[in-house]
Amino acid sequence: MKIVPFLKSLSRSVHNQEQHDQHDELELNTVGACTTLTVWRKSLLISCKGFTVIDSNGDLVYRVDNYVGHPEEVILMDASGKSVLTMRRRKKLSLVDSWFVHEGEVGDYCRTRTSKSSPTFCVRKNMNVLNANPNILAYVYREAWGHKRYAYLIEGSYTHRSCKVLDEYRNVVAEIKRKEANIGGVSYGVEVFHLIVHPGFDDGFAMALVLVLDQLFS
Repeated sequence: MKIVPFLKSLSRSVHNQEQHDQHDELELNTVGACTTLTVWRKSLLISCKGFTVIDSNGDLVYRVDNYVGHPEEVILMDASGKSVLTMRRRKKLSLVDSWFVHEGEVGDYCRTRTSKSSPTFCVRKNMNVLNANPNILAYVYREAWGHKRYAYLIEGSYTHRSCKVLDEYRNVVAEIKRKEANIGGVSYGVEVFHLIVHPGFDDGFAMALVLVLDQLFS
């Protein structure tokens, strides 16, 4: 699905600048094997708040349109509007802010019930208490609370759009990087940034983590 010329121009400008910046790092970091998406913190629908995610060709890959009536639920959709993942805030009383990640669209507002009802992951905010590492933003657990050991951790600063998602062996599987794109004299600041997904990691799930971070730290 092709999107408006403005977004195509934005995507190409940002990716061209990125390719220039990464030229000296290709051999060390194998950036060429990664998937780089441009994330725009804005919905394509005027009446909604959300995200628009495009690839280097200017094609729409993912979209998020959050209607005002459902603040506890965020649905990641593909270009055609089909739900990919649903993020829902944990409603039970807890000192730790947590979000469940479900496949497809679930809950009271789902249009189709083809997805699993139980969550596949739980993202828990790091509370920075006692000996906790303040650089860690959140922990990601498989099957909600079924595993005590985290599957992934997220560290850095979402506010500054500088984060890394690491697996349990501390291998980087995805990154959020701020990119200043000046098109026509306009700076996009933190509203436009890169999501870099390393080989073997699902880009849809990486975008789901971005959405949860936005809820936890915006």
